[in-house]
Amino acid sequence: MAQSSPVITGIGCISCVGDGCNDTSASLFRQPVLPAPSIYAGSTLDFPVFELTGFKSEKDQPGGRTLALLRHALDQALLQAALPPQELASLRVGVCIGTTIACQLNNIPFYAELRASGTAPAKPLINFISGSPAEWIRREYALNGPALAVSNACSSGTDAIGMASLWVRSGLCDIAIAGGADELNKVPMAGFHALGVCSKSPCRPFDSSRDGLNLGEGSGVVIIESAESAGRRGISPLFSVAGYGTAADGFHITKPRPDGSGLEQAVNCAMKTAGIQASDIAFVNAHGTGTGGNDSLEASVLFRIFGSSVKYLSTKRMTGHTLGAAGALEFIFSGMMLSEGRAGPSHGFENLPDDIPVAPLTSPITINGRFALSTSLAFGGCNSALIVERPG
Repeated sequence: MAQSSPVITGIGCISCVGDGCNDTSASLFRQPVLPAPSIYAGSTLDFPVFELTGFKSEKDQPGGRTLALLRHALDQALLQAALPPQELASLRVGVCIGTTIACQLNNIPFYAELRASGTAPAKPLINFISGSPAEWIRREYALNGPALAVSNACSSGTDAIGMASLWVRSGLCDIAIAGGADELNKVPMAGFHALGVCSKSPCRPFDSSRDGLNLGEGSGVVIIESAESAGRRGISPLFSVAGYGTAADGFHITKPRPDGSGLEQAVNCAMKTAGIQASDIAFVNAHGTGTGGNDSLEASVLFRIFGSSVKYLSTKRMTGHTLGAAGALEFIFSGMMLSEGRAGPSHGFENLPDDIPVAPLTSPITINGRFALSTSLAFGGCNSALIVERPG
């Protein structure tokens, strides 16, 4: 492991794969649960979602369910990293959190009353402002490092971890809390439905019969440290953030550039940061939403970079598309697979279509390499990539 690479010393995660590291790691290679109509979000739209029906959160609280999911994962990560919350204020700690829901006031009754009468109660607005995820964590633990909420649509979690790793790499802070969180919410659910990208069946990334995505919810948080900080505290790294790359192609408000140049640039930047070549990547955890355009473009770019022997998969069939949490969760899953020494499979795939140049993994494989790649594509032309390295 490169001495300069920021290391991961704690992980917290909750999704439909599992709750916590042990539960999640054990479930990565099992058959996934099936998506179902939303219960908690209360949407009447007729498409299935991956909802955490067993996770209870109080209503009308700052940050809502998204912040509750984030706090749940954060508690797990701090515990594993052996970082008592009361000691964080005495350390050089920053926080960078990706989200889409927590950066929008998605309160339908608030807007309805405002539209009908010209006035509305202040509490929803106060809860929204005071529940900004990175700022909430900074206030709660009196952190003295940088605090940033990233809202780059579906690459938010990836970018949050990438940016935080750059803070640690550059010496801006010794430790960073990073990740992403998003809940299922009526407003974005209606938006995705209006775009016509939601499937009425379990999603099938890269398959010939893919017809859209399933939305989901969850949170993934990692504790990123300099190797020196982890060494001083006597903590063994779980894995490291070897590289990060991002590129905004600015092609369209919802579509990526058709030639995939933005994603290709992000991946190449991440590999350059890590000081590795394409042949060093053991497998790729792709964005793989199950939509026609995303999967075709992404598979073509991976084929262009890694060739016909590329080993890749999507975990969206296990979690749904968790928006701002997706990149963080998938980075964590990639690290877990590296630690396990095996990767895959890409659930939901059966038949290779003409627009996908090489099939994803259909069964688990043993891996011996040190590096894995996790990619994210997002509205607005955002393309981001993280490279995970296991201790060598």
